[in-house]
Amino acid sequence: MSVLCYNKGCGQRFDPESNPDDGCTYHPGVPVFHDALKGWSCCKRRTTDFSDFLSIAGCTKGPHNKEKPPEPVKPDVKTSGEKKELEAQKPKFNEYIISAPKPQEAICRPSSNEPMVRLQNKVSASLKQALEKLKLSENTAEMKEEDGDEVKIGTSCKNGGCTKNFEGPTSDSDVCLYHTGVPIFHEGMKYWSCCKRKTSDFNTFLSQEGCTKGTHLWRKKDEGKKVVPCRFDWHQTGTQVIISIYAKNAVPELSYVDANSTTLDIHIIFEGEKEFEQIISLWGVIDVNKSVVNMMAAKIEVAMKKAEPMSWARLDLPPPVPPPKESEQKKDEDESEEEDED
Repeated sequence: MSVLCYNKGCGQRFDPESNPDDGCTYHPGVPVFHDALKGWSCCKRRTTDFSDFLSIAGCTKGPHNKEKPPEPVKPDVKTSGEKKELEAQKPKFNEYIISAPKPQEAICRPSSNEPMVRLQNKVSASLKQALEKLKLSENTAEMKEEDGDEVKIGTSCKNGGCTKNFEGPTSDSDVCLYHTGVPIFHEGMKYWSCCKRKTSDFNTFLSQEGCTKGTHLWRKKDEGKKVVPCRFDWHQTGTQVIISIYAKNAVPELSYVDANSTTLDIHIIFEGEKEFEQIISLWGVIDVNKSVVNMMAAKIEVAMKKAEPMSWARLDLPPPVPPPKESEQKKDEDESEEEDED
């Protein structure tokens, strides 16, 4: 009769009577989760996707193991001496504790209305070479709006998530399905902030139907640049939070990041006419004077110095919960009165 193998990363069933020394491929180490990366301490492979982590093949061969690990038992600790002895017996795993701000820290959080400061742009040699090769550095200052007010056939709708093109005056009467929020990319997942339908596939993300109905927007009111989503991710160290924006050949003269202690306003122009914009209300507090923007050929990194060396639970603050509508509030009150009468 086959039994289950309890070696980490295996999980297969085997015949105890036929258990060769190299029949099992497993991980002898422990899981390690750090800075959005997941892996095993015994091998070097890391991934941001949890499903990929579960499918990482073992790095060591040996016999299958039918012995189930013992369940941890929490003893009744009565003395400080026993506490110390038990602490010494615990396995030494790396633990990463995400803590919420303490009440006194929340009180001291700076106002989001503080004056914004433009972060310093540090342009890498690789980006300078790429811009010279594409001759963008000479042309970016001469970018002009498209001539005329006429919308050309084939112009794409500028609303986020809409894939329709202008095919004539009849297109103005079509209903536009679009996303009112901004694209979010975090730990391998991609979604719009307005509906949060998460996916790990970029093409699936781009094809998600909009969650709001409205009219098409064939031309931006300001410059004729095309606002597009970019791969967007973040990670943290003990002292920094780093945002990575995967936009190629960003134009330093037209790109900037404004910030105060709790807010970021990101504005990136890349590949000549593409535009990425994002405003983020930060979960924690940063030191603006020690934060910089590193511009490289393939991406932009916003390296923010933490005001205090604490772990952030997320990059941005969750949106505020809207107050209940007057009709819903009255309905709840009526239901409450009916329950009291019963």
